[in-house]
Amino acid sequence: MVAADWTDKYKNKILSASKAITKIRRGSRIFLGTGCGVPYHLVQELASHADKMADNEIVHLLTLGDTPSADKKFQNQFRHNTFFVSANIRDAVSAGRADYTPMMLSEIPDLFRQKRMPLDVAMIQVSPPDRYGYCSLGISVDITKGAAESADMVIAQINDRMPVTHGDSFIDIRDLDYLVPFNEPLREFQGDEITETIDLIGSYVARLVENESTLELGIGALPQSVCNNLLETGVKDVGIHTEMFSDSLVPLIDQGVVTNKKKSIHRDKVVASFAMGSNKLYDYINDNPMFQFHDTAYVNDPYVIGQNRKMIAINSALEVDLTGQVCADSLGHRFYSGIGGQVDFIRGAKRSIGGKAIICLLSTAMDGQVSRIVPQLSEGAGVVTTRGDVDVIITEYGLANLHGKTIRERVLSLIAIANPKFRNELLEAAKDMHYVFEDQVPFLVQGTYFASEYEVSERFKGPDGPVDVHFRLIRPDDSDRIKELFYGLSEESIYFRFLTPLKTLRRQTLQDFYNVDQSRDISVVAVIKSDEEGESEKIIGAGRYLLNRSTNEAEFALLINDDFQNKGIGTFLLNHLMRIAKSKGVDAFIAYVHPQNQPMIRFIHKTGKVVESKISIQDEEYVFRLKL
Repeated sequence: MVAADWTDKYKNKILSASKAITKIRRGSRIFLGTGCGVPYHLVQELASHADKMADNEIVHLLTLGDTPSADKKFQNQFRHNTFFVSANIRDAVSAGRADYTPMMLSEIPDLFRQKRMPLDVAMIQVSPPDRYGYCSLGISVDITKGAAESADMVIAQINDRMPVTHGDSFIDIRDLDYLVPFNEPLREFQGDEITETIDLIGSYVARLVENESTLELGIGALPQSVCNNLLETGVKDVGIHTEMFSDSLVPLIDQGVVTNKKKSIHRDKVVASFAMGSNKLYDYINDNPMFQFHDTAYVNDPYVIGQNRKMIAINSALEVDLTGQVCADSLGHRFYSGIGGQVDFIRGAKRSIGGKAIICLLSTAMDGQVSRIVPQLSEGAGVVTTRGDVDVIITEYGLANLHGKTIRERVLSLIAIANPKFRNELLEAAKDMHYVFEDQVPFLVQGTYFASEYEVSERFKGPDGPVDVHFRLIRPDDSDRIKELFYGLSEESIYFRFLTPLKTLRRQTLQDFYNVDQSRDISVVAVIKSDEEGESEKIIGAGRYLLNRSTNEAEFALLINDDFQNKGIGTFLLNHLMRIAKSKGVDAFIAYVHPQNQPMIRFIHKTGKVVESKISIQDEEYVFRLKL
């Protein structure tokens, strides 16, 4: 049988949409296909037959476009039950005319298959059958396949414009009860415009993507920004295992960033459950063997996701509290979106070797009047992702690494990426809750602690072989790492740095390291990765300068772990500080050195920058002046 013959063979199943709708009994539970694959013609026809309906429940994941059955005038005929509160159903849910069922996306197909939510009718959209009688669910396999396999009756809109997708996306035409041939454009989705703020977040996410990583992408402005930034990073052999994707994926494939060649499972394939985008995207994936579509019971299974090495899950939030609890589906009591696949992918990434679970959010809401990083979640807000699940939280102000961190460290990290005007307000709330020390100093920085112009990496000879050292601005959450640096120093190094034989490092002295006003002073640390998966950092050196505005000269000081001295790290760090100071218009560096600290004296002379040196009789120390 060839495709052209299907209308003859199955003419007893072919009905108009109007007649097909009449087959639905009152009181039935009706499933609607997902996203851009929604059978739009059937949806419109369903609403037009409202006068013949009563107490019908309409179940769906998310739908695009006009959904007339959700109108309040039809509330006696239809009640929507959604697994994701999209824009076209949000008002109905808020008004109590529609229901929201919070569930992890991986579990929904079995909800249908095991008859815990039995379906009377599934209204879906498919491609015309192939020569063997198989239709493709195309861009919407997700929970649609499970629904179509479980429903007592399946009404399928057959649309020539539905792409044929590979993978577990096919359904036998013999299993379809009624066929409604109707060609119409598929729904298209276009994300919001990428703002400068969104692009900053995307750039921070891109920093975390290594060669041979596998990504969960999603749709909207943020995934588009991540993709754009990945094109600039030079990352190679990226793979894709994602719940959904949009047009932003295509340039990554065309320019060779996404190859899928190094994936642990489904090598050479993009694995997804549905796509939402433009007709150009739908044409791109049509009969394209690179793409494999499966239902969410497989794609979103954390066990499957975790088999991908270096799995990076990228998800969003509406609100995050200071301990790392994530609300992603509601604004207080008002349901706004859904659980979706967030928890599935975050827990899958946590299982992955080298994986990362990332949550992204704008630092503020309501035109900057409200912080999205909060002391406690809003009243009524639900925890979608627990404080134990997240690895990294990202805003436009930087990255907070929470994995394995104490509450105190988490609080300082999260406040550091909050909007500056809310930081000290958040700090006071944290003190009231005893999350941080009562004498914790206020935040001075008015911008980001993650300014890329201050970051640089270089390879050096370490005590056990070559080591990559990253130089970056110091942050408040570095306090324990600075303490480890201090206690790793010899007594001689401590004496020469602090000019007193310190046995302990007072908390105030510790806070002085990172309590820096970047508009005037700069403090930089040298860090290496301290674990096999590169999740934890160890500070092996620190340098800072403090500007005297009356002279426009800055006092500088360096501190290098004993095991990493005489490796060139101190020289590199000093030159890095000099470059920063010179860019800010500083005229000279001043150093105060103990006369017995011969290594430091030799080090300063080797810079070739010394224009003046003298000994201070009163303080018994050398004073060096270095011209920038």
